[in-house]
Amino acid sequence: MLERSLDADLALALSLNGRALFRDEQLLKILLMSATLEGERLSNLLDDAPVISSEGRMFPVTMQWGRPFQPGEFIEPRVVQTVLDALGSECGSLLVFLPGQAEIRRVNQQLSDVLGERSEVMLCPLHGEMDLSAQRAAIEPAPHGKRKVVLATNIAETSLTIDGVRVVIDAGLARVPRFDPGSGMTRLDTQRISRASATQRAGRAGRLAPGVCYRLWSETQHEQMAAYDAAEILQADLAGLALQLARWGVEPAQLAWLDVPPGAAYAQAQDLLGRLDALSRKPGEQWKLTPHGQAMAQVPAHPRIAHLLLRGQALGLGVLACDVAALLGERDILRGAGADLHTRLTLLGGTERAGRGAQGGVQRAKQLARQYRGALKGAPKQPVADPDHPRWLGALLALAYPDRVAQQRKAGGAEYRLANGRAALFAEPDALMKHAWLVIAELGSRQGQREERIYLAAEFDPALFDSVLSEQVTLFDQLDWDEREGVFRAERQRKAGELIISREPLKGLDDSARGQALLALVRRKGLELLPWTPELRQWQARVSLLRQLDLQKQDSSQWPDVSNDALLASLEQWLLPYLGKVTRLSHFGNLDLSSIVRSLLPWPLPQRLDEQAPHHLSVPSGSSVRLDYSETPPILAVRLQELFGLCDTPRIAGGRQLVKLHLLSPARRPVQVTQDLANFWRSTYAEVRKDLKGRYPKHYWPDDPLIAEPTARVKSRQ
Repeated sequence: MLERSLDADLALALSLNGRALFRDEQLLKILLMSATLEGERLSNLLDDAPVISSEGRMFPVTMQWGRPFQPGEFIEPRVVQTVLDALGSECGSLLVFLPGQAEIRRVNQQLSDVLGERSEVMLCPLHGEMDLSAQRAAIEPAPHGKRKVVLATNIAETSLTIDGVRVVIDAGLARVPRFDPGSGMTRLDTQRISRASATQRAGRAGRLAPGVCYRLWSETQHEQMAAYDAAEILQADLAGLALQLARWGVEPAQLAWLDVPPGAAYAQAQDLLGRLDALSRKPGEQWKLTPHGQAMAQVPAHPRIAHLLLRGQALGLGVLACDVAALLGERDILRGAGADLHTRLTLLGGTERAGRGAQGGVQRAKQLARQYRGALKGAPKQPVADPDHPRWLGALLALAYPDRVAQQRKAGGAEYRLANGRAALFAEPDALMKHAWLVIAELGSRQGQREERIYLAAEFDPALFDSVLSEQVTLFDQLDWDEREGVFRAERQRKAGELIISREPLKGLDDSARGQALLALVRRKGLELLPWTPELRQWQARVSLLRQLDLQKQDSSQWPDVSNDALLASLEQWLLPYLGKVTRLSHFGNLDLSSIVRSLLPWPLPQRLDEQAPHHLSVPSGSSVRLDYSETPPILAVRLQELFGLCDTPRIAGGRQLVKLHLLSPARRPVQVTQDLANFWRSTYAEVRKDLKGRYPKHYWPDDPLIAEPTARVKSRQ
């Protein structure tokens, strides 16, 4: 094992599991070798296995630190300037690490403009999509009298040695794929590299002679970087891993891992394999490998591609399936030529000559297609008619990506809705936008992009759902309300994922089905759909307060749970019997909700409610003041003068609950909020009296409020 990868982690976990099956575990010895792995973690996983370190042979590398890197900063200007400085002060060739192809193209163009006629400097891009001859040209030594500036992604980070390089310029960034279990899609994120990766990159300068490494970040920032890169298993698509574990007959929890596969991503992978007929399960049971899944596991490809190949072969479309699989396995061989996958197939078929930049990709795709054809065995089981029809490309793509069948939102528009419920769009006008249905083979987003972008796709014929793709269709009876017209709708829908293929009215619905649809609407909209009044909400809060006081001292309460959540959960019991005359949304407003909800209190609780959680409280002035139960404790907002002579804070619920006093000025503005009236008279009243006496001199402000006459007037009667 040279570096952490998803396959390497799986291989290690299965090796450890296999070794445990031997009577003598020493029969299988495991040796791990790497320049970047965490030796202590590996040793712990292998039962404290010894760690042997070898420094190797490396020439000294001098570090040159840059100024602090700023988030959102464009890195290209600093890279270009550092390259020019290094060309002027250092000898030998340069290796420049950039996050991706876009940055490589921009830096290459800017350096070409600046260097102009300096023929002794060769600019050599290096990334995974270049053909082998171009990659070899970047790696080979520079001709006599010339210097290279190799602009590379992290493809040049590890075992690759580029002859003549003694200067490394590191932008400190990498573009890494991250799988989102929620969407089932992989996005490219640009992020800071780890310290281990920075050490690997710097080492490229000291392979053949003493060198120098320019790091375009500060030494302080370097100490804040992560020690190691995040493991691929924590952020990758786990469909292949899930298939192999099913074939092995284990769940992740049964194996020893450096990092356990994330539960959400693994569950999403199993769900995908279920839709590809690789796994099946009965309710309450574990997923099990199907015969089709067993065949898929033997195909050296991602499960989506394996399913495409096997089903394509069974349909008599083996050659086309291999070509399509090869195109999907290779990065786009025809960038900038629109999104239609048909053009790539034409290029792969050899009827058109590939441009110079695409030749390497085309050759690799052809070689991969030949390998796939060699792996497929058996005669077609259900050969289709007219196998040369262009619609079979869409059919094959839909076999691999059932979640990416897409329907146009608006005729001629750029935005499509996918079968997984998400949205994707063309970033610029494309010929495929004339089609109402597509299958999207490649899509994704980068940081800063809100929507998924469509990169590769093909037109799709929805009539295929009636034949070779019938297993992707589900029937769904939709009983709901048309909220625009406010009327009840009942229809049977044929759906592919979240997409509606067709619909037809459902007839002869009984009252029970209509009632359940009404309850579903209430649950979706919330209880606010019903005609609540402020008085009824106060009733709800009063009952809830008494229930809460009971539950604070015992396990049960005589008061029912009338919270919003409880009411929504029990709609069948208290609301459904009253929905017989509701046929339009507006009819909800005609319900006598007060009587319906109050009936939840059996006798004599309504009487006890008024006793223990009264609407009003009498105060010393003789006024009856309304309590507000919208908060806990309830609020009694009363003018300060009306409480003269009252020693303690009023209580309700048989003395169990203090009210919260909002003491008001004559203008009915709060001057004090308290639950301790006695303390207010004792410690705070004098200051409040002084302020109120100045603002309301005509009013009665006695020195001793406990012996003063309470009043609702300006002056007391005395």
